Amino acid sequence: MPKLLYAPTSPYSSKVRMAATYAGIAVDLVPVKTEDKPAELISANPLGKIPVLVLEDGRAIHDSRAITQHLNRISKNLLFPRNPDKRLEAEILEALADGICDCALSMVYERRTRPETMVYQPWLDRQWAKITAALDLLNANPPKLPKKITAGHMALRACLGYLALRFSGQWEKGRSRLVRWAARFDEKFPELRASVPG
Repeated sequence: MPKLLYAPTSPYSSKVRMAATYAGIAVDLVPVKTEDKPAELISANPLGKIPVLVLEDGRAIHDSRAITQHLNRISKNLLFPRNPDKRLEAEILEALADGICDCALSMVYERRTRPETMVYQPWLDRQWAKITAALDLLNANPPKLPKKITAGHMALRACLGYLALRFSGQWEKGRSRLVRWAARFDEKFPELRASVPG
């Protein structure tokens, strides 16, 4: 069985866990702490980043988007539509959600790794401006939640879960449509709820 090296709070790990569950692909979940630089993680991904999917033949797939593409191929397109335009929509949504997470994570690391006197507020403000612009765009036109969802939907749910974890009470104001979208997602796909960052 493939092994997924992950962290429960990571939105990228969350997306991949949802994708595997949704596609019916069994994976052995192996939690890791990246700050400990465990040998198993470093040998699978020299960047020391998660998630990493280690295949049964020993090959390692890193970067969550590469993993969702792999899971899509082996599940015969359960995560991305075959129609080129609809597939592009799903890929754009996944990239946007991941981009929001990139900004949010850089804010978390800025505060976590620097002494308070060295935290650079203009950097935090710049990242937050990117996050709010993307959230406002999504709130204005939340993606539909059909019976068959895509990795893009899962990426957005993981993203909103991460924001709720790290920026609770800050991202929701004025974005009730996105808050409702996340709640509807959980109602429609309760089997994926356990994979939301937490």
